[in-house]
Amino acid sequence: MRRLTLPVLLAAAFLPAATAHAAPADGNGGALPSTFDSGKLGAAIPPPADSAGAPVADVATLHGGVAEAPADAPEAVKEAIDAANRIRHKPYVWGGGHGSFKAVGYDCSGSVSYVLHAAGLLDSPRASGALESWGTKGRGDWISVYANGGHAYMVIAGLRFDTSGSGQSGPRWRDESRSARGYRVRHARGL
Repeated sequence: MRRLTLPVLLAAAFLPAATAHAAPADGNGGALPSTFDSGKLGAAIPPPADSAGAPVADVATLHGGVAEAPADAPEAVKEAIDAANRIRHKPYVWGGGHGSFKAVGYDCSGSVSYVLHAAGLLDSPRASGALESWGTKGRGDWISVYANGGHAYMVIAGLRFDTSGSGQSGPRWRDESRSARGYRVRHARGL
């Protein structure tokens, strides 16, 4: 019997999901189609899956910095993507989006709050530390919020929306990798 190493086993486990999607880097240190998380700090986690563990079939696409939701995405996901597209060129402003959802610029948690509010998932803006307890523990099928006391970002239909990354600062769709180490992962029930 041939003995398989952990990297070979992991590659085999992710191969069907990785070849089924055409999407940017996952935002967590790999080139898989979408984000990893399990709700535990620093956990290495598999690509998005539905509640039964099957890989999510549709991932949002990115064209010239504008995201497009999968046709079968729930309405709240489409609203979240539209909201993120509306503020994707706003500048980074520390505290932006905290006093009001409408702002000239947004910081990390202000932009996450704006998007969640537009999707009908949040009533008032929250700082990144407060987002650590928003929603339900763990990764969602469609929307996942990553938060700690100093930063927050989100993944919507497999695309990362974040204020930090390569290129300009401020809320943007980011296609480069980002580690989820040190973040609590939350989602809205049913999404």
